[in-house]
Amino acid sequence: MTPNIAQDHFSLFGLPTAYVLDAVALERAYREIQARIHPDRFVNSGEAEKRASLQWATRVNEAYRTLKDPVLRAKYLLEQAGEDVGFETNTAMAPEFLMRQMELRESLEEARDSAALDALSAQLLRDRQRLEAILAAKIDGEKDYPAAVATLRELQFLSRFGEEIHEAHEALDR
Repeated sequence: MTPNIAQDHFSLFGLPTAYVLDAVALERAYREIQARIHPDRFVNSGEAEKRASLQWATRVNEAYRTLKDPVLRAKYLLEQAGEDVGFETNTAMAPEFLMRQMELRESLEEARDSAALDALSAQLLRDRQRLEAILAAKIDGEKDYPAAVATLRELQFLSRFGEEIHEAHEALDR
């Protein structure tokens, strides 16, 4: 187990610190590290090695999960830059976005079939891609972290809304 457990998530996987990420390289690095540190490899080892392996596996899994998810990756980067994303404490949003949220919620309430939910999912995907592109520009290009925080909060809402669409699909299937 040669990597340093205290490394930031990007260094842990040998990736550049950036919002735009090579998903294939992340996956490859994750699998390589897991192959070396997975607790199953240390079944016949001493307690200290088993404990270290478990700590490493937990650390690597957390870092991987964070970097793989666009919302968690942006949150991590912004926190590393000293920004307080304040999902729980700062709920202020632009009036335009609040109106959009209300429209989306009404559309979800009115959706009566899979076709309507699929249309909402397609719109949600386009909106998420647009916000992810804005985040990439704000974080990687402009280093405008306060603006990125506002965009991230919108993306966070869309992620949760996507979960609600998924739940509505499941309710139709019952």
